[in-house]
Amino acid sequence: MSVKDALRDQRIETPSWAYGNSGTRFKVFAQQGVPRTPYEKIDDAAVVHRLTGVAPTVALHIPWDRVDDYGKLASYARERGVALGAINSNVFQDDDYKLGSVCHPDASVRRKALGHLLECVDIMDATGSRDLKLWFADGLNYPGQDNIRARQDRLAEALRETYARLGPDQRMLVEYKLFEPAFYVTDVPDWGTAFAHCQQLGDQAQVVIDTGHHAPGTNIEFIVSFLLRAGKLGAFDFNSRFYADDDLMVGAADPFQLFRIMHEIVLADALKPAAGIAFMLDQCHNLEPKIPAIIRSVLNVQEATAKALLVDHAELAAAQQAGDVLGANAALMDAYNTDVRPLLRELREEMSLDPDPMAAYRRSGYAERIVAERVGGEAAGWGA
Repeated sequence: MSVKDALRDQRIETPSWAYGNSGTRFKVFAQQGVPRTPYEKIDDAAVVHRLTGVAPTVALHIPWDRVDDYGKLASYARERGVALGAINSNVFQDDDYKLGSVCHPDASVRRKALGHLLECVDIMDATGSRDLKLWFADGLNYPGQDNIRARQDRLAEALRETYARLGPDQRMLVEYKLFEPAFYVTDVPDWGTAFAHCQQLGDQAQVVIDTGHHAPGTNIEFIVSFLLRAGKLGAFDFNSRFYADDDLMVGAADPFQLFRIMHEIVLADALKPAAGIAFMLDQCHNLEPKIPAIIRSVLNVQEATAKALLVDHAELAAAQQAGDVLGANAALMDAYNTDVRPLLRELREEMSLDPDPMAAYRRSGYAERIVAERVGGEAAGWGA
């Protein structure tokens, strides 16, 4: 497959919550024109797809995107040229979950959390979504607060019951996070914990790598390579971070890291949609306008992917086999230092797209229109 063909087939999922208001841990910063309903979020996601050509699905977050009729929402998305993607659960914004959700010492709270996870699978049935994405804020603040091993047993039980509810074409994607909000123990703190639970469950349970959920200096591409080899890499949540989970635009902090990650994907022939890896954005745009930031993120992933596709694998393999350390490194750096923007502009023209999606959005007048139209009601956002 040619570089252009691979890029043409690339799929990047955008998150509904990135179109709404967000902020820091202390304050949500409101912007004009942000969506007020899941339907308006889909409108914005459809604009991103029309301009980039590679963002055909939008992930939902429940209950942030709760509606009365999910089949109707899915039909609305299809009418606008996109589809509903992963369903993200939320067992961290209820007072009952102060001491945990599926790991909580109280069985009644655990049943409530499990009920929500099963509800999310019901929603998947209605939307035609393939993936259920699970992230747990569960953890401990103090030594002795709870039994660490017992919490892992509770987690395993909840995952097992949710897994049993999945349809034959559905998957469970387990996300991990090094820390936050728990200060002493996080119940799913790393890829190894997520991997171990998924391994026990079966083929329909896979790991999500959020690029912001690691200690500084972590070699994320090693994790990518390991999970690919084990057949357990199900998805990415792409973002950037400088010190922790900032959820900045992907490629903003370390574009070379994004290139290295995509190189491992290309090397494993796992870029094509048939390989089953969901390339999702997970970002909160606090200061910058939402839609342009998401477009820019999609373009950043495209650029990193294009560079990864340009690596001369024969030259790289020969240098590695010969023990030519500098030659092998140069094979990567030559691809990374290539300006792929002309290639991508040419590809977009071949796809009947504007070669500059950012400029096309500015010219479209969409930003001005939604500011004028979305007046009144309650803007979407995660609250703080």
